[in-house]
Amino acid sequence: MSSRTTPLAGSTDARSSPQVRRALLAVTAALAAAAVVGSVVLIDNEDSDATTASGAPFGMAHVHGLGIDPQDGALLAGTHYGAFRVDQDGSVEQVGPTQDFMGFTVAGADHYLASGHPGADQADAPSNLGLIESTDGGMSWDSLSLRGEADFHTLEARHDRVYGHSGGRLMLSRDRKTWDERASISIADLAVSPDDPDTLVATTEQGLSVSADGGESFTLVPDAPLMVLVTWTDEGAIVGVDPQGAVHVSGDRGTSWERRGTVGGQPAALAAAADAVYVATADGQIVESTDGGRTFDVRYQEAAR
Repeated sequence: MSSRTTPLAGSTDARSSPQVRRALLAVTAALAAAAVVGSVVLIDNEDSDATTASGAPFGMAHVHGLGIDPQDGALLAGTHYGAFRVDQDGSVEQVGPTQDFMGFTVAGADHYLASGHPGADQADAPSNLGLIESTDGGMSWDSLSLRGEADFHTLEARHDRVYGHSGGRLMLSRDRKTWDERASISIADLAVSPDDPDTLVATTEQGLSVSADGGESFTLVPDAPLMVLVTWTDEGAIVGVDPQGAVHVSGDRGTSWERRGTVGGQPAALAAAADAVYVATADGQIVESTDGGRTFDVRYQEAAR
């Protein structure tokens, strides 16, 4: 694998105001959290202080990924305690084993990819799970690659490719077994164009950045809002959330942006499809919009402790 450091081009004058500096601090904190790798995390059901109706642990303040299963439109959350379905009525159901998902993405119908750390009943597993896969809706998981090596905090699967970010490295796999190292860059989130597998956007401390060469190099997107989360819908809209929870949408590949509604908290994870937008917040909520991010209702609220 080759290593490459990628400078980000672009003016920083527009980012010199006190408000933007405070936003940058929030993004920096998110990036620092995403860079922590290599620690052994053994999740024990008895240690959780939040449970579903079935007694399974569930901490919505620790959601690291949201995804929409095309099989039935179900909303999935990857958390410190495993994968959960979040039903329309706000109830949650754990699917599969308890393990610490630091990265989670839906790759297809009943097909999920994840990364992170083992659960308490996986004490013989390495501290970093590498890339793992479920083809039965999260009920069981198999190790695919980089077991014991990588802890992907950002995963994106599209066009039969997987992009993952771990330890300041962006990596690309075309077969989920072997990996090429792309740019050395600190990112908080990543999205792939629905039309071109080589076109990516990433949220960075400097601002939204774009790559046209499969992640080999990145440049700043002019005049884009500073965002911490980003996704790219099949319909072509780029949806992002800034550190204060405001939603921004671009329908022209990032050339222009519309500020829409707010999620009412610090964003932790994002998923979108057509006019549906889902955001998990750090204070234990999942909110949803059916009008492209203009207004939001609470889908799930973690119980007071």
